Amino acid sequence: MTTTDATTAIRRPQEGARVWLSRFLALDAAVTGANGLAYVVASGPLGELLGVGSALLFELGIFLVLFAGAVAFLATRPAPSVKAVTAVIDANVVWAVLSIVTVLLWLDAPTTAGMLWIPMQALTVGGFAVLQFAALRRYRG
Repeated sequence: MTTTDATTAIRRPQEGARVWLSRFLALDAAVTGANGLAYVVASGPLGELLGVGSALLFELGIFLVLFAGAVAFLATRPAPSVKAVTAVIDANVVWAVLSIVTVLLWLDAPTTAGMLWIPMQALTVGGFAVLQFAALRRYRG
């Protein structure tokens, strides 16, 4: 095996991990962006359906659209910053935990749809964090 072959063999697992990390970030951005746009465009009807204030949904929607844009940008980088990816993972974990806490401690009772949607959203976001964390570990070597 030549030095070039050895170098290529060493880089391939990291390259594969980078591809998966970018894919998981892109998927997160797409789902988060779609969710955020729905909250912005239909905050009134969705607020009624979920039993959540429409103003809160609208504001969360704006945040989610901006967050999704940042995650999408990160997903397109040839070598995503470990610190930036870690920040995305941390934000996803915080979102998932706060979603569950919200359901458990909600002062204004959400509707049945809200009681289903909020934990489902938390599981989805938590799943993104797990996938991104696993890919980041492999990416870092």
